Amino acid sequence: PRVRQGGVFRSCQLFLILVLLLCPSRPVWGLQYKQYLHFQVLSPGDIQYIFTTTPAKDFGGIFNQRYDQIHLVPADPLEACGELNNGAFIQGEIALVERGGCSFLSKTRVIQEHGGLAVIIADNAADNDSRYVDMINDNSGRTADIPALFLLGRDGYMIQRSLEQHGLPWAIISIPVNISSIPTFELKQPPWTYW
Repeated sequence: PRVRQGGVFRSCQLFLILVLLLCPSRPVWGLQYKQYLHFQVLSPGDIQYIFTTTPAKDFGGIFNQRYDQIHLVPADPLEACGELNNGAFIQGEIALVERGGCSFLSKTRVIQEHGGLAVIIADNAADNDSRYVDMINDNSGRTADIPALFLLGRDGYMIQRSLEQHGLPWAIISIPVNISSIPTFELKQPPWTYW
């Protein structure tokens, strides 16, 4: 007897589409889709959440080690397009900067030149709680060696607001965090962000 395979094939197609839509960070048949890198704020206590970032698309380095307790220092000025007023505090730490004023690569290079180990660039739209931006090279022929990560604007705003409210010059974070090793009931996600 002939077996009708159209229905099976169509079901497989639908399943593959669902996998690609629901699991965009997983490799499928050797193709790499957008990956996410997570960090956890340890202090201050009111923002002790796990945050999601996306690495720069075609510049910057990768994390070769995990930092269990490192300072996340907001740059001054926050756009980090030139000399920093708090460059000494960035050295050996991770910088939090804001999008705008210059290219993503320029910001990354400023932080690298001040001795930062990585840079997290928050969107300058404080209401952005779901749209990630691909950070690409600015075609200037320059490079950067430190990791550069994109953070949603709402997350960046909430971190900065908490530091201002507590009068703190930095947050303490762990980065990167492997969320697959954390039981679901222990995953503290920002309540304002869609996961």
